Amino acid sequence: QLQASGGGWVQPGGSLRLSCAASSGTLDHYAIAWFRQAPGKERERVSCITISGAEKYYADSVKGRFTASRDNAENTVDLQMNSLKPEDTAIYYCAAALFCARSENDYDYWGQGTQVTVSS
Repeated sequence: QLQASGGGWVQPGGSLRLSCAASSGTLDHYAIAWFRQAPGKERERVSCITISGAEKYYADSVKGRFTASRDNAENTVDLQMNSLKPEDTAIYYCAAALFCARSENDYDYWGQGTQVTVSS
């Protein structure tokens, strides 16, 4: 089981840092992705970090603003979100897979989601 935290309300241009932790077991055997789902929209992958952390993938909509990182010693994966926009408003989920798959169907474990709201 994964636990996502760190969501909240922020004004446009602000920052939030999401964190994904394992309630049992460890994350260091998995690539970790962040997905988000806005009301009325399909869930999309916004980032993924490989097991080693050497490779990171981002959706075009968040490149240059979001940064994924992981600390395998602390068993956490974070998503630093800067320059937030209203269109970033969504529920954000972390998910674990053996590799950075594009399809959500390839992810074996999911967190419960954390709400991010960007508005003035």
